[in-house]
Amino acid sequence: MREAAVPVKLWDLPVRLIHWGFVVLLPLLWWSAESGRLGLHKTFGLVMLTLVVTRLLWGLVGSPTARFDGFLRGPRAILDYLKGRGETARAPVVGHNPLGGWSVMAMLTLLGAQVALGLVTQDVDGLESGPLNSLVSWDTAEAAREAHELLFNLILALVVLHLAAIAFYRFVRKDDLVRPMVTGRRRFSEAVAPPHLAPLWRAALCAVLAAALAGWVWLGAPPFGARYPWDQPALAPLDAADYM
Repeated sequence: MREAAVPVKLWDLPVRLIHWGFVVLLPLLWWSAESGRLGLHKTFGLVMLTLVVTRLLWGLVGSPTARFDGFLRGPRAILDYLKGRGETARAPVVGHNPLGGWSVMAMLTLLGAQVALGLVTQDVDGLESGPLNSLVSWDTAEAAREAHELLFNLILALVVLHLAAIAFYRFVRKDDLVRPMVTGRRRFSEAVAPPHLAPLWRAALCAVLAAALAGWVWLGAPPFGARYPWDQPALAPLDAADYM
């Protein structure tokens, strides 16, 4: 099947940066947790929170190929795609296919839940905890820690499934899914209307809002948890007698 000579700009820069951000952060989160570098693990977790929230916002106001209403389809569309029938299966897919769209949503859901659990969890000894740990009870924090570990295994299983799908499309269907996520462009066998990509200032606004949320969480989500730094009481100077 002959490819079109001109590639179509398919994926915008925010989608690609967030996608590869997930690829980098997941191994770093695993490594920092396994090596006991929990302070670094929390930092990586807050970066992950920023990326997840940015992607969720971008799924509402971003480019057509990034928006949830552009790639989330019902069960019939998924079945038609798998069986190779209907308009959904015959038409060129400009963006995520019906099955891939829900895999994206599943990954975002799992990552969001994993970050939420990490915010309230604590380590086995109770010495290190997430920034929102003070908002929950000891038992809840313990349950969150166990669920945090279990959920990572589910994320790992979804990653393996994702890699298997990439390999299937690459070697069976002769469709390279990796290169378009790097370059943003994909070649089609027939003419397609290129999506109108959203302006980058809109993505920057989403990122700023997500970073502000992550910063608020890092402070303990005042006034519900810890107070803002400027509201903290000043430490009283120690008297010489206190050293004795």
